[in-house]
Amino acid sequence: MINFFRKKEHLSNKELKSRKNRFILSENEFLRYFTFSSLYVAQGIPEGMIFFAIPAWLAMNGKSPAEIGAFVAVIGIPWSFKILVAPLMDRFTYLPMGRKRPWIIIGQLGLIISLLAASLINEPLNNLNILMVAGFFISFFGAFQDVAVDGMAIDILPINQQARANGLMWGSKTVGTSLSLAISTWIINAHGFASAVIFLSVAVMCIILIPIFFRENIDEKIMPWTKGLASKISLKKQMRSWKVIFKSLFKVFFLPTSLLMGVAVFINSIGNGLMDTLLPVFTIQEIGWTNSDYSQIMATANIVAGLSGMFVGGALVDIYGKKRMMSIYLIALIILTISMAALSTYWPTTFFVPTFIISYYILYTFLTIAIFASAMELCWKRISATQFTLYMAISNLGRATGAGYLGFFKDFLIKWEYVILIYTVASLIMLMLLRYINFNKHLASVEALESSHLN
Repeated sequence: MINFFRKKEHLSNKELKSRKNRFILSENEFLRYFTFSSLYVAQGIPEGMIFFAIPAWLAMNGKSPAEIGAFVAVIGIPWSFKILVAPLMDRFTYLPMGRKRPWIIIGQLGLIISLLAASLINEPLNNLNILMVAGFFISFFGAFQDVAVDGMAIDILPINQQARANGLMWGSKTVGTSLSLAISTWIINAHGFASAVIFLSVAVMCIILIPIFFRENIDEKIMPWTKGLASKISLKKQMRSWKVIFKSLFKVFFLPTSLLMGVAVFINSIGNGLMDTLLPVFTIQEIGWTNSDYSQIMATANIVAGLSGMFVGGALVDIYGKKRMMSIYLIALIILTISMAALSTYWPTTFFVPTFIISYYILYTFLTIAIFASAMELCWKRISATQFTLYMAISNLGRATGAGYLGFFKDFLIKWEYVILIYTVASLIMLMLLRYINFNKHLASVEALESSHLN
């Protein structure tokens, strides 16, 4: 025992520093991957229920495509308003705890409270307006923590780790989404809506321990009442003026590559939002699935897509490049959706539609990983949360737009085949816009902006 303590006393400075930095994100590569993956699981938990399980449950109980589309559109709105939250996070924070970690903790606390509040809704099927309000607040705090997590990822992750990290993060989110979808559907059917929501809130309570105990940089505080101070890195990056934040955002976002990326992401997301909202209505009301059938296939699709994204999606982007892989994924998605629309006679068969759904979500996940990695590379670190969130807000605005127009497209086009082809049109437009995107030129322009800012 005495020898043990003597050994500890004589540890080298290097060994002591290594032990001290073990739970600091900026100093530990594995911890970065683990933390961001876990936080993305926390994002997938509410999304699996409100974006997939509840729409399927509503379809199973006879709600119309317009009602379901309206619900999905409303819960998608907070994800478009993230751009209002991001500048707040870039401008204000409690630096002794890190630039983004305090905001992550606040977002997860809000998510837990909003989930518990939703469990108090009486007869949600007969109170769709109240259900929409509850879904809105769950989405709001999910989006709130998403902004903070993405901002911290851009701050902490080196560029050469961003593609792999995005693969792990988005894969973890899809796994969280699929598990949430499967579990919440089973609990809703067996024990009711309130029990499902309470169960998911407990899962988020467990994950909140990660941002509570892991720090961003050396010497920062764990909590406001513990010892620590703001890191020099955080002090250097922190913006002190609203004018500077918005002026910087305007300069970097309206660079040609950045602007084209924003337009491309918006158009593509219209198709994604339409497809996400279409599938539960189409499979249940057209083909005759139950909500359990739908949730099982979706859970399978998301788990396969998530695991593939974690171990393959990010690696492919690293090897072959973001722009090339985005183009390949879009071409594959165009071929897939055209085939789905053209082969409607095979819809009633056992494996055709499930195969389409699984294939679609694998390609969708891979495309999303490449888009996220591209958006991170386009960001100016000084306004990382605001700029990245602007891309994501544009994406989610497109997603909400696509969801909201499901009823219109179905009424106007009548046949599901034609509605599905709307996705193909959106993908074709993004594919054409990608031809004009130049990452190297954009990075050179960002370096020039940084030099101008420092001078």
